[in-house]
Amino acid sequence: MAQGLFTVGFTVAEVLSIQAKAKQMLLEGKTLMSWGDSGSNASKQFPMTVKETLDECVHALRVLAPNTYERRRRITTSHIRRIAP
Repeated sequence: MAQGLFTVGFTVAEVLSIQAKAKQMLLEGKTLMSWGDSGSNASKQFPMTVKETLDECVHALRVLAPNTYERRRRITTSHIRRIAP
């Protein structure tokens, strides 16, 4: 669940840029890096997973530009007729 990490101090353009980079990393499979040299192995995991980053971006966009990025609202109606005895 998003914590609002990108809602303070970030512009909509910056959040969109972060979102685009996270999407690029996801498509390229760059969520975990590992390498080895002469018998030594190392791996690096990014501070936030791609999913967490994308969740944070969506949350931030809804806070920073609610008219553009608001949640879709479902509207349901019901009609009850009086049943005759």
